[in-house]
Amino acid sequence: MNLKPIKTALISVFDKDGIDVIVRELDKNNVKILSTGGTKTFIETLGVKVTAVEELTGYPSILGGRVKTLHPIVFGGILGRRNNNNDIEQIKEMNIPEIDLVIVDLYPFEKTVASSDKEAEIIEKIDIGGISLIRAAAKNYQDVVIVPSKDYYADILKLITENNAKTSLNDRKFFAKAAFNVSSYYDTVIYSYFSDDDMESLKFSSNNGMELRYGENPHQKGKFFGDFNKLFDQLHGKQISYNNLLDISSAVDLISEFDELTVAILKHTNACGLSSRSTLLQAWTDALAGDPLSAFGGIIITNTKVDLETAKSINKIFYEVIIAPEYEHDALEELKSKKNRIVLVKKGNIEHRLQVRTILNGILAQQKDTKIVTKDDFNFVTVRKPDQREIEDLIFANKIVKNSKSNSIVLVNNKQLVGSGVGETSRVDALKHAIEKAHSFKLNLNGAVMSSDAFFPFADSVEMAYKEGIKAVIQPGGSIKDKDSINFCDENKMAMVFTGFRHFKH
Repeated sequence: MNLKPIKTALISVFDKDGIDVIVRELDKNNVKILSTGGTKTFIETLGVKVTAVEELTGYPSILGGRVKTLHPIVFGGILGRRNNNNDIEQIKEMNIPEIDLVIVDLYPFEKTVASSDKEAEIIEKIDIGGISLIRAAAKNYQDVVIVPSKDYYADILKLITENNAKTSLNDRKFFAKAAFNVSSYYDTVIYSYFSDDDMESLKFSSNNGMELRYGENPHQKGKFFGDFNKLFDQLHGKQISYNNLLDISSAVDLISEFDELTVAILKHTNACGLSSRSTLLQAWTDALAGDPLSAFGGIIITNTKVDLETAKSINKIFYEVIIAPEYEHDALEELKSKKNRIVLVKKGNIEHRLQVRTILNGILAQQKDTKIVTKDDFNFVTVRKPDQREIEDLIFANKIVKNSKSNSIVLVNNKQLVGSGVGETSRVDALKHAIEKAHSFKLNLNGAVMSSDAFFPFADSVEMAYKEGIKAVIQPGGSIKDKDSINFCDENKMAMVFTGFRHFKH
């Protein structure tokens, strides 16, 4: 293995934590150290000889520290190719020292965005010199080692101590790859700050993927790129799976629609039980009654603290995940009685307003469907207008259908999901499935309401609903045969409202 010695190192770091050990090891190996600003001052406190970059270039740091290392002598020393005769001649002619190691820790732009709303402070944390040093050193990995962040201090320290400050080409390639990973992520964070999800272009970068048990199926590898711990605390249970995350995401989207005390049960991203009540135990009981069969192995979410009485009732069935903002101590102990059960505390809100998915040889992007239909959106198209209870149930049902796979029909009675047909290839089949479910669990459809994610192309769906005792319907409207459905409702004293908002979900 052909090892290349490190003779000169340039160090410019924002966070000094951990750099002292590396500096001392470099000094032991007689490596000349160049630095500037606060980093130079810190190295001097260690009793290690350090040469100021300003001394090397003959130019002082200017513009309040905005320009320190941006100089041809510095970048010539990094970018000069040691096997290129023209480069070697120019370096000698201009008295440019060869720089073999560059260590950088960038200004904390992402942390500043998270902690400050002052634009001037945020902009000042856009690193210019540091990111330029990273890219230059990574480009010339044939001759130069780049340490792009403190996350790689342990790696370079190992090489210095074990190889007497010498590196192989594979070592330098490893660090170059890390450098472009760091720089691309840094630039993506800055772009995201300015873009506001405007879809002019799509950029996403994540350095810390969360390992999953597997992908959608055991033979597929899976990883989550995001900050799960920002949104949740996992109090108990096994490692999160790919399918768990899909269900958790759907559950959070669904529960966010409801202000009243609500419990939802989901299976394969669709609600199979949901109820809003004055007490958690009653909300849980009525949510489970909506489809106790599908609830097996599903996930449960609520928007209120879980008490012991409800926890004991929940514990009577098998489920994968439970999510709540808080748990009573005894309730938590009850829920933790099953070793693998995942218990989560939801602590953050989902901020993204952009949805993406991979298809073919590209990516589809769209704004998230954040529309919550209210009475103000209603277009009362029938002679009979829905009464107050029906209006509340119609809004309730529309929130569920919006979060269900298309084609979808949702039946609700007194703020309880009593039947649903989701992911069907026809709207009639979706309704048939919803009615069949309600009958199989002996749920009352008399006086219930029906919600559809898209318009009814024919009157057959409202005819079927009427025969089951359903009295009110909510749909987007927009079919050329809307009048057929309206006429049937008028003839049979049903109420129907159009919202003007379709809620397809594929």
